[in-house]
Amino acid sequence: MTVLLIDYGAGNLRSAENALRAAGAADVAVTAAPERVRRAERLVLPGVGAFGQCIGAIRAISGLEEALAEAVLQKGRPFLGICVGMQLLATTGHEFGAHAGLGWIPGDVRRLAPADPSLRVPHMGWNSVTVRQPGLVAPGWAYFVHSYAFAPAEPGDVLAETDHGGPVVAAVGRGPILGVQFHPEKSQAWGLAFLARFLAWRP
Repeated sequence: MTVLLIDYGAGNLRSAENALRAAGAADVAVTAAPERVRRAERLVLPGVGAFGQCIGAIRAISGLEEALAEAVLQKGRPFLGICVGMQLLATTGHEFGAHAGLGWIPGDVRRLAPADPSLRVPHMGWNSVTVRQPGLVAPGWAYFVHSYAFAPAEPGDVLAETDHGGPVVAAVGRGPILGVQFHPEKSQAWGLAFLARFLAWRP
């Protein structure tokens, strides 16, 4: 089984690739070629940086957004978005202006606003993960680095939360689509166990 790690110039590809292999992926391909995306058996979309920059990079590659939609929305191939790769699933991202996301899971991405003013933004470091819907995400501790958070329109799309001066969405899911705000590749044994469950997932 080939896992396609999408290289659109906005992700920590080496760490993600190494983590997927450590979690049991026998074959990891790193590419953004639309024809490869359409044929992919399993897809991972990383993301580091600003929402607008990342969605712009995807749309700058001719045919990539359409190929992703065909593979995931039409063919039902398992998909994992990591950090900003998760946020891009939203309808709109409000970071340095409003930017249209992929729109696969309705909702908005907005800047964190902790109720406790002593808590810093970005939210960075280890934090607990509380499961809202049993499944691929297990309770535990994960590594986060983010200033913005996804707020899905439908509460049923929230799989897990963390806390940073109030609840913050840590994972979302709908059908074959999975997104996580934490970095599994930086979350040691817990993160590798999560990736192993993703690799075995048959939605």
